[in-house]
Amino acid sequence: MSKVYILYNPKSDAGKGKEEAEAAKKYYEGREIEYVDAFAEGGYVKFFERVTDGDTVVLCGGDGTLNRFVNDTDGAEKPKNLYYFATGTGNDFLRDVGKEAGSEPLELTKYIVGLPTVTVKGKDYKFLNGVGYGIDGYCCEEGDRQREAGVEKIDYTGIAIKGLLFHYKPTTATVTVDGVTKVYKKAWLAPTMNGRYYGGGMNAAPAQDRLNNDTVSVMLFYGKGKIRTLMAFPSIFKGEHVKKTNMVEVLVGKDIHVKFDEPRAVQVDGETIKDVTEYTVKTKAAK
Repeated sequence: MSKVYILYNPKSDAGKGKEEAEAAKKYYEGREIEYVDAFAEGGYVKFFERVTDGDTVVLCGGDGTLNRFVNDTDGAEKPKNLYYFATGTGNDFLRDVGKEAGSEPLELTKYIVGLPTVTVKGKDYKFLNGVGYGIDGYCCEEGDRQREAGVEKIDYTGIAIKGLLFHYKPTTATVTVDGVTKVYKKAWLAPTMNGRYYGGGMNAAPAQDRLNNDTVSVMLFYGKGKIRTLMAFPSIFKGEHVKKTNMVEVLVGKDIHVKFDEPRAVQVDGETIKDVTEYTVKTKAAK
């Protein structure tokens, strides 16, 4: 008889990973269910060895879990019946596909094929949502620092506001898209997006389609001082920042290179990489 395997991270959300994953069982009443800590079994790929074609695998977690899953299983054959049940707090992926946390498990396969690759410091990463560079990377870096100091609830909006006003210094960004180079002074943000949302609800690239494996969008928020930028910044949550063409530009392409004149933190689906001067994104069409 086929089984339902519910994968969870016991360390997620302050140790509530399994408890939150148990909410998925109501969608599989009458079927045999097994809760699995994939890392205790040697990782996702090792776990796949005991999954049959008739089994259903439900991955539980947030954007960080999804990012780790696509990178840890890159190139491996995945279960045929693969679903995602959101239990995290960020959930930009879920927001982008029009679902809410706790809703019925979502068939995952079509969203994790043909993903773009970002190269940072010589290492390649797949990403689902976006690569943040600028004050968004700073926010993740500061959030990590606060978490290590024991802060339980991180106020990223507060970090961003204080960063804009006091702590973060914009850079000059040199951006090359499919061979065409442009320079942006006072660059505050320079993310490259596979989906529309990142950073806990910022609609950075409203026109980006995550199912289009050929192109990604790089968004530049640039050119203005602290106060003007701070006043305009909230519009990014509704995607209305793109109307401010004197300080925002979105470029679309398959081969993106972004370079800052000073090192800054990069975040890949929320995972922080410090002291980065440049990154490159290539879509499936660029290879």
